[in-house]
Amino acid sequence: MATYVLIHGAADSAWSWGFVAAELRERGHDAIAVDLPCDDDAAGLAEYADTVIDAIGDRTDLVVVAHSLGGFTAPLVCARVPAQLLVLAAGMVPRPGETANDWWTTSGYTEAARDRPDYGDDVIAQFMHDVPPDRAAEMLARGRDQSGTPMREPWPLEAWPDVPTRYLLFRDDRFLPADFARRLARERLGIVADEIDGSHCAYLSRPDELARQLDACLVHAR
Repeated sequence: MATYVLIHGAADSAWSWGFVAAELRERGHDAIAVDLPCDDDAAGLAEYADTVIDAIGDRTDLVVVAHSLGGFTAPLVCARVPAQLLVLAAGMVPRPGETANDWWTTSGYTEAARDRPDYGDDVIAQFMHDVPPDRAAEMLARGRDQSGTPMREPWPLEAWPDVPTRYLLFRDDRFLPADFARRLARERLGIVADEIDGSHCAYLSRPDELARQLDACLVHAR
């Protein structure tokens, strides 16, 4: 049995990981979803990592999973507590000294996304086009403001933590296109990404498949 530590992305909440957490528990694991202090302007990356570590408590056999902007927090956690695996699910992959604000350009995202359709303010179309309407509505209702504080802070680690790392992309992701995510995993982590179908919020549209893939990542890591 492992303990899955589930970290959400920008302006999101722990609720969004609830369906995956339930699937992981059905598979015999422990799972905790953490609410980051994303609407607190006094909280930066260190406070985000502190929040996750406080939630972990004395749990062991950790698998740290991060979505989107959570990719800036998860490695900080793995640098401070023993983890057997780190999984970035449609996650941002930072480099030392890089800010999240700069990442869009320095990672090549801006160029890669130049030709994608413009969805304007249609959050459903861009992030959740395959999510059941009731779940999408609930996620939007629970959404929070995202402070710019952690976006402006240089990523503080000197190197990626010494923990096995997997990258899981969502093939139908309209926000982080699959071709870009494949290149990101290869260039920044030196690995070939794992893949499942789904939008950027596949944890809401395909929680069973996502949990199954996370379980497979753990088996492979062992």
